[in-house]
Amino acid sequence: MNSPDTIKRILDECRTIAVVGLSSKATRPSHGVAGYMQRAGYRIVPVNPNEAEVLGENAYASLAEVSEKIDLVDVFRRSEEAGTVVDDAIAIRAKAVWLQEGVIDNEAAQRALDAGLLVVMDRCWLKEHARRRM
Repeated sequence: MNSPDTIKRILDECRTIAVVGLSSKATRPSHGVAGYMQRAGYRIVPVNPNEAEVLGENAYASLAEVSEKIDLVDVFRRSEEAGTVVDDAIAIRAKAVWLQEGVIDNEAAQRALDAGLLVVMDRCWLKEHARRRM
């Protein structure tokens, strides 16, 4: 978890990313990070029951409703809600989960690792991607 190799593999191999908690409000961190991902060539799938469309993509109320294969589940939810999202990521057979900065749930991260998923916790996807490009 959080190893440079894990981060590299996620950035290189995970091209379709479900962003759980993605907001249409441009001032929200989730919107900025997802917009960056999209501009960097990644496919973004918004998951938020309060949104219909974000960044030109149809939004889904839950991971279970997404029909396409998801490589990475990027979590922009409070730490106490992360476990449910991680369990959903395991259920849809995602390759990886990424808990954004400030999102910490060690038990959920361990469940994901035990299920064979790559895991990053308490890190910013955008910062890690930008750092790698330097």
